Amino acid sequence: MGRFKNKVLARLLTRFPALLDRFIEKTEAISVSGIPWTPVKKPLKDSVVALVTTAGVHLKSQKPFDMLDKDGDPTYREIPSATPLSEYMITHDYYDHADADRDLNIVFPIERLREMEARGEIKGLAKANYSFMGHIDGRHIATLIRKTAPEVAGLLKRESVDVALLTPG
Repeated sequence: MGRFKNKVLARLLTRFPALLDRFIEKTEAISVSGIPWTPVKKPLKDSVVALVTTAGVHLKSQKPFDMLDKDGDPTYREIPSATPLSEYMITHDYYDHADADRDLNIVFPIERLREMEARGEIKGLAKANYSFMGHIDGRHIATLIRKTAPEVAGLLKRESVDVALLTPG
């Protein structure tokens, strides 16, 4: 019943965004000191680019994100860039992803980046991209901030990724 409720709520909030505004007003903000930003240091044509999404994208062969935990799922999925588009799927009940199910590039523009690489507009696509579930709340916020997000940042750094393109769900 929980997943059905989540999907109905996502469709309602898509159609009536004022309802979402009410929810957001009641949500406690997280304070961050400083600006979490690193300026681009070289031209895009000389840069390795990775995708990082909160759209709940993963491979069909991977464990889906946990949709039964009301606080979300703070884990991530590593997605190899060479994976055929037919092997991707979305498990995320907190937004209406019907359009993204028809064209994954709406939330995970892997084909657009492959085209940019082929045209020489980017140096290359990272070997691995990363996906999170965007609905993280309660006890999982600390896990995301202290564990999984830093792990992914470290993996991107080890692969010498110059630019991470962040896409929401």
